[in-house]
Parts: sequence; C-alpha cells; structure tokens
Amino acid sequence: MKRKELFEFEDFGWFPTGIRVGMTNLILVFHRMMGTTEVISNLIIDLRKKVPFYTIIDLGSGSGGPMPEVINYINEKEAKLNLLLTDLHPNPELVKKMNTDDNEFVNYHNESINATNLLEAPKGLKTMIASFHHMSPEIAKNILQSASKNSQSILIYEIAKNNVPFIAWVLLLPVSLSILIVMSLVMTPFSKNLTVAQLLFTYLIPIIPLAYAWDGQASLMRTYTFDDIDLLLSGLETPNYNWEINDAFKENGKKLGYYIKGYPLNK
Repeated sequence: MKRKELFEFEDFGWFPTGIRVGMTNLILVFHRMMGTTEVISNLIIDLRKKVPFYTIIDLGSGSGGPMPEVINYINEKEAKLNLLLTDLHPNPELVKKMNTDDNEFVNYHNESINATNLLEAPKGLKTMIASFHHMSPEIAKNILQSASKNSQSILIYEIAKNNVPFIAWVLLLPVSLSILIVMSLVMTPFSKNLTVAQLLFTYLIPIIPLAYAWDGQASLMRTYTFDDIDLLLSGLETPNYNWEINDAFKENGKKLGYYIKGYPLNK
C-alpha cells in the first residue's frame, strides 16, 4: 500500500482547540479557492439520480468543513436537502452554535457517531469529505464494509491525490512546507469568524502556519491511491452494491481530487 501512516496535529486530542479552529478556518479558505463546493455538489446531485435521499449525513465533520456551503449550493439548484453534521467526539459548544444558526437545513448531531457502523447513523447519504485519509487501513475497510453490508449510500471525496513518490516528497518537503506557510499567512485575513487567537498564533507566534503546513503535507502521503482503494475493497464486492472510484472534475473540465461512490442497486 502506497499510503503512509504519518501523524497530523489535528488528530491529537491534546491539540489546543483554538489552534485547531484556526487551521480549520484555513482549510475552508483553501476549499473555496480550489472550488470544491461545486465539485462535491455535482457529485451529490449525480448520485441522487441513482438513489433517492433527502438528508446528507456528514461523517467526521469536525468543525463543519465545506459541507454547509455545499448544501447551500445544492439547495439553490435542486430540491431542498437537509444536512446533518456528525462526529465521533462532537464539540458541545460547536453543536450549540451550529444548531442555533439561521440555516434551517443544517444541524449538528449532538451524539457520537462511529463511521465504522453506519447503522448507528440516521438515514440518508453518508459523506466523508477530506477525512477518509485520517482512517487507518483497518478502519477505512470497516467503513466501506459497513456501507456495502448495510446497503448504505456513501460518498467519499479527497481533494489531494497521492501521486508523488515518497522519496521525492521527503526531498521537496522543506520547499513545500515553506510554500504552505506563506499561503497560510496570505489566506488568514480571508477566514470567516477570524479570531484574535488565530491572528496571534499566525503572525506573532506562528504555530498555526507550521501545523497547517505539516498537516497539509502529511495528508498528501496519507491519502489512499486508487490501487490502495482496490485493496480495501477486495472481498467486499456483492451483486447488489456498486462501487465507483474516479477522478473528480470541475465544470471547466479540470481535475480536482477524486471520489469513491458506493450505493445499493435496485433501490
């Protein structure tokens, strides 16, 4: 398997919440810059033509990610869909904030949801957006198996593609980290809900740029390749469930990440 099990700061429970939120804000700015809202929305709209659903259950939502913007984009073009954000360890303060916002189509589930047992989750399309690479091969396979075994529709999207040889990644790491650090300094003013803490730990004590740069590069090597996904899906094939793995495209034809779609047939 080409994927490397590197660490990311945001995976650690001890990592300070304020810094984690600052990094999440940067990730959202990056998603907007790249245009992932359009890409993810079109993938969901296309999947809805194959299987009916009225609710999207986002797994491993963390601080929300790009999905609230995705649901707004879809609801402007299509019939109204609801979005339920979930996490293994939901943040009570964030849950309260998201559930008191004005967006009637977005809510945050206040109970723990384990992505390896999709029957625990409410009914609807399950999504994992730029989070599948955080899962170890064992957990990742369990998620895919749970979707297939329980006839649950799932969309996994990764914005990065692990197509760089590991030795090249190591040799170029100083350059790539420097680029991401500079990018974080430029992107910070465009963050929504910009806080004093984010400014402090970006420009005076640059912990956020350093952590953001490392996590960004580590996630590249942690992302599953198509061959890796084939290994994960080995033995999970059933005649009543279909898997699609392919590059994702923007409307202008440019590639932007890849997706895994799983859905039951004849439903």
